[in-house]
This record gives sequence, C-alpha cells and structure tokens, in this order.
Amino acid sequence: CEGTAGTCGPTGSGPAAPPGPPREQPVLEPVLPEEPNGTDSAKAPKVNCEERNTTGIERFTLQILNVSQDLMEFLNPNSSDCTLVLFYTPWCRFSASLAPHFNSLPRAFPTLRFLALDASQHSSLSTRFGTVAVPNILLFQGAKPMARFNHTDRTLETLKDFIFNQTGIEAKSDVAVTKEDWEGPLPSVLTKGIDWLLLFSVLFLASFVLYATLRTESIRWLIPGQEHEHQE
Repeated sequence: CEGTAGTCGPTGSGPAAPPGPPREQPVLEPVLPEEPNGTDSAKAPKVNCEERNTTGIERFTLQILNVSQDLMEFLNPNSSDCTLVLFYTPWCRFSASLAPHFNSLPRAFPTLRFLALDASQHSSLSTRFGTVAVPNILLFQGAKPMARFNHTDRTLETLKDFIFNQTGIEAKSDVAVTKEDWEGPLPSVLTKGIDWLLLFSVLFLASFVLYATLRTESIRWLIPGQEHEHQE
C-alpha cells in the first residue's frame, strides 16, 4: 500500500485468480484524466450521458462482477448511457474505506449505472485501462472510458462532484451514507488471502539454493560414502 497516494498496488499482488482462456478484446482509446474543477467545466458537461429509464426499478444498488463475468458484456458500445466502474481489491484498506461511499452512489444517481470488479481477478481489464493501483474509478460512456477519478479524498461528496462536473447530472440531495452501505454490496471489511504466486516463487528459490549448495565441492565431502579425488 502506498499510504501517501492513498492507493494499493500493484493490482496483481493480491490473491491470484484461476487462469482462463485468452479472449480477443477491442482496443479502446486512452482514458482522459479528470480535469481540475472550474467554473467552465461546471457549466459545460464533458460527457453527454443518456439517462436510463428508471420506471419499475424499486431498488438502486451497485452490481459487483464475479471472476467469470466480463465488463465488456455489461457495456453497450452502441449506446451513450454512462457507467461508473470501480476497480478494487478486497485486501486493500483504501478500497475498503471507499466501499460505503461507492455503495450509496446508485441511490444518488438512479439514472446512471454503477459496477465494481476485483482487479486481481480481472488482470486483463486492469492492464487495458491502466489500472496499476487500486481503487481506480473510471467513467464510461457506452464502452468507451471518458474520465478517471484522481482525487485521494474519496467520499460521497467528492464522488458526487466528480459525476456532476463530468456529466452535468445532479445528485439527489437526500442521499447519505447509511449503515447498510457499510455492510455491502461492496465489502468495507478487509479480507485476507494467500498470494500463491509469491509462495510458489519463495519455495522455488529456496529449493534451488538448497540444491546448488548440496552440489558444491565443499559440502559433498561431508556426506558419508562419497569418494573424493585430490589433485596435487
């Protein structure tokens, strides 16, 4: 964890996911960084989002993708609707502290979509979108990344300001972080796991060092039954 930057990295240092078959995916344009807040940016939204129809939707909540789900299946490249996507890891304390604030966003912006995925389980997506540290928040329009949230102060209010400055959509004023938001769906409690790749690397290195040591001339003469040749 990089405490000064408020991020955990690299994303691949958490528990590894089972490898899957390689999939060809379209190359997307680079993500545009979020620009500083200003009067002009507040008047003119940078992203013209098509707000979804909320008729019949009773509960607005965050959707978390599992290891078998692909982000691109949830993004419509032929649409102009907007989706805020969070790359996180359950072992990162900064992701855990962000969780309750991100869980409350779907109620503040019911016309937008909100997704979250474990970056350690979706390494190909993390590489494609430049996610070298978590948490990482990207705003998509259709399947195209449009802006990245770059503030280290990750609260409900700063997230509201980011969405408003980018889309011009105002948040509902009566939404606040509740007790339910601390419980889920995004976990706010750190989970521990075994880094199998690191464990395998350590065991391999230890085995190699032990083998090389036993093969040296200075150790072989200590082993009973070994014949040694001495050169004069």
